[in-house]
Amino acid sequence: MPLYDFRCRSCHHEFEALVRSGDTPRCPACGGADLERLLSTFALNTDERRQAAARDSRKRQIRANRDKVIADEEYRQKHDKE
Repeated sequence: MPLYDFRCRSCHHEFEALVRSGDTPRCPACGGADLERLLSTFALNTDERRQAAARDSRKRQIRANRDKVIADEEYRQKHDKE
């Protein structure tokens, strides 16, 4: 089974999936089937791979920061009411 990279067109989640021929994967985040198959990083040259890794790292950091802000706000709202 080949491993493919996908991006969900509904929620923009990027993920990898082992796909048998004829199978249609679903987004693990939203369950959507409208997926875009991405170019795997092993097919990229070194500079492109480095840029892709930096871009992915920035995206993860942005998500982590956003999640922290949301968690902090939820905590404040809960404890300000008490």
